[in-house]
Amino acid sequence: MHLTCQGFSPRTRVDAEVIRFGESWSRTAVVGEQAGVAVAADLTLRRGEGRRARLNGAALRTAEELRSRMAVLVFTPDRLAIVKGGPSARRAYFDRALGRIAPARGALAVEYAASLAQRNASLRRVSAGFSTLQAVEPWTERVVSLGTDLVLARLGLLDELGPLFAERADELGLRDGSLAYSGEPPTRQVLDARIERDVERGTTGAGPHLDDVTIASGKRELRSFGSQGEQRLAVLALLIAESDLIAERRGSAPLLLLDDVLSELDASRRASLLERVGVRGQVLITAASTAGIPADPAQLVEVVPGRAREGSWNG
Repeated sequence: MHLTCQGFSPRTRVDAEVIRFGESWSRTAVVGEQAGVAVAADLTLRRGEGRRARLNGAALRTAEELRSRMAVLVFTPDRLAIVKGGPSARRAYFDRALGRIAPARGALAVEYAASLAQRNASLRRVSAGFSTLQAVEPWTERVVSLGTDLVLARLGLLDELGPLFAERADELGLRDGSLAYSGEPPTRQVLDARIERDVERGTTGAGPHLDDVTIASGKRELRSFGSQGEQRLAVLALLIAESDLIAERRGSAPLLLLDDVLSELDASRRASLLERVGVRGQVLITAASTAGIPADPAQLVEVVPGRAREGSWNG
């Protein structure tokens, strides 16, 4: 579902790992509706070739265009890195969320990263004696401009997402949830003051590429002082909060794909999670068995090697 709706796998970016062993190509397709409008998408992967995607029968320029056309949020166990991982994992998540919620600002992080790379390359040329500080100037201006826009966009996102996150976290049993941004918009004064150190190191030592978002429950920062279960609840609260914000902006809820989401949650929190996500559009949950699912699903599909079939509920 994620592969076809978003143009890439949530588990790997190596297309060959998605194709069945012994085969040279694969094709996946989905049909449904979005905001009351019929939608059909398909994606073809061939070894040694680029991805080919179609939406409602029309070929897309790139498979990545599917992301902007269909809203999908996914939970996999490795998404706990959003909370328990380093700052780069959180920056990446919130920058992707910015693109999903405010598509017009979605390119800011990419544009900033490109300008930052150019400034760092200029710094290294100066350090090697192949250039002068004058060549760094245009990229400094660009980093300041785009960096300021990116920080303000992130702050705006957290202003909207923070209260929703606190509400969803509380519903799941994680009290006093909060999001806080650590960092300031870059300024010319700050970058000029550290230019000698930046030249020596060949890298820009200030800017939003070094910022972080603190995810907390009360006074506890969950990266260092949260249990595995609390970290899982925080990620789920983030996804549900983002889902609510996307639904508000676009008029329809995104598809929620929740893989192995119920493990490490006690029975009451499992029930609370299913109650919350059950009223937010379509939700697909994977589990090793029906034993741990405290609800009767609208549809049960049993996946066995090579095929899927209608399953029977024995909960």
